[in-house]
Amino acid sequence: MLRGMKRQTDPDVLLLQAAADPTRLEILRQLSDCAEVCACDFTACCDVSQPTVSHHLKVLRDAGWITGERRGTWVFYSLRPEAVARFRQLAGGFGSVTMAPVAPRRLPVVEARA
Repeated sequence: MLRGMKRQTDPDVLLLQAAADPTRLEILRQLSDCAEVCACDFTACCDVSQPTVSHHLKVLRDAGWITGERRGTWVFYSLRPEAVARFRQLAGGFGSVTMAPVAPRRLPVVEARA
């Protein structure tokens, strides 16, 4: 860890940071379409290796996005409803402030010299 940088502990920040990666976002999208997905199926959707998928699943699990259930040699993942609800609250909270409409600005016209 870089000196002077503190480790982020805010659960909302961790939730948003975890979703900000393209591969993890694709995993979340696939999970939102299905009740559960086997870990082995993420390599096809994300076009990454199994160790990379495992890393991304760990980040999502640590951030609270997903939960996993082992069945024999396979692990099936699903979205945690609490994480989805919190994400909706966070995203919806930005539009709740009523802002005055901004009048369009007219830029001065620059005439070309002949």
